[in-house]
Amino acid sequence: MKRDNKLKALYEQLVKQYHGDLFRYGYWLTHDKQVTEDIVQETFLRAWRAIEQLQDVKAAKAWLITILRRENARRFERKQLSLVDIDDCHIEDESTSTNHQIEHKELHQAIAMLAVEYREPLVMQSLLGFSGDEIAKELNLNKNTVMTRLFRAKKQLANLLTQSNGY
Repeated sequence: MKRDNKLKALYEQLVKQYHGDLFRYGYWLTHDKQVTEDIVQETFLRAWRAIEQLQDVKAAKAWLITILRRENARRFERKQLSLVDIDDCHIEDESTSTNHQIEHKELHQAIAMLAVEYREPLVMQSLLGFSGDEIAKELNLNKNTVMTRLFRAKKQLANLLTQSNGY
């Protein structure tokens, strides 16, 4: 009984501490609030079922991110894409958007243009606050490889943003 209470307290601590980070990362992956809520909830459900497998509480964030990434991949395995008539699509008039929204959209598009091997470590560092060591461990890479990819990602991103602004 005491062990169950300890596991429950650990789980509650993980949810409280990492829910925001998981939601931000999930939203970055899905671009859909409803889908993000679903995969974050499923992530914590899977974490609860496997809580005894967590050997190092310091690795909990990376563990949860891994579960979330796998959960996001699962949704594509079971998803049947539906076709939409292009005439039924509404495209937002960007002229009414604020500069901040436009800049955010341009940044997001530029990051999406990066190759996965550059995009993923950049998002993990900038959005989730992972260190080079943590990214290396999570992606099963050498830290020097991660640092090189981060450098190249930032350089490519700067070039893409410069090009899109016509400089």
